[in-house]
Amino acid sequence: MTQTMSLADLVGRVPDGAMVIVPPDYSGVAIAATRALVARGVRDLHLVASPSSGLQADLLIAGGCVATMEAAAVSLGEFGMAPAFIKAVKSGAVRMLDSTCPAIHAALNAAEKGLPFIPLRGLIGSDVLRHRADWKQIQNPFADAADPIVLLPALRPDFALFHAAAADCEGNVWVGRRLELSVMAHAARATLVTVERVEECCFFDREDHVASVLPSLYVDAIAVVARGAWPLGVDECYPIEPAALRRYAEGKPLGDPP
Repeated sequence: MTQTMSLADLVGRVPDGAMVIVPPDYSGVAIAATRALVARGVRDLHLVASPSSGLQADLLIAGGCVATMEAAAVSLGEFGMAPAFIKAVKSGAVRMLDSTCPAIHAALNAAEKGLPFIPLRGLIGSDVLRHRADWKQIQNPFADAADPIVLLPALRPDFALFHAAAADCEGNVWVGRRLELSVMAHAARATLVTVERVEECCFFDREDHVASVLPSLYVDAIAVVARGAWPLGVDECYPIEPAALRRYAEGKPLGDPP
């Protein structure tokens, strides 16, 4: 059953050493929860980006919270490189597991289906495959001729962490067009969500919401945090604030939500 709690209690559920999966900057990033994790002093996280990250990963790395970063990319996009990430990878302070967008999505699909692994093409011959000992290249057992294929272990994080516009009074979360958030929740052992608001209804009774609802079955805890993604945006709530990201990229304090 989904529990509604304070932000401090929600992030308090994440222990040191946990594997935590987070969404890309355009898809419901729990920045307030991220800053709370840094303030709490969580350590040795295995942070997985689904499939990329930016500000969130950089804040956690700058706070000394991350031991391993697994992602297809980490950057601030148009605002430049992620400074703490670049520094940590160059110094060896953070172990980097390079991946690709299709590889991360496929490994999450395996976990949500209860599969131990999943096959994927497109990696053979790449440097990414060469540096991933946990990915196995085999011969397609159904082919008579040579037909190599790569097997990826299922990616089953301890926690999925994201921000959404709303939950309902029964603990269901509306993710809108960001259905990749549902995949993260299906794959993870537990899901922690911050939301802008809780609505006194059931989203499954609303025809305009039902197709984009993450059922409470997959949601372990919710905290209401207004502007919880700031300075990143939330669909239908508020846009990204470029000035704040530009300040951060220039090494200035991120500041607080307006």
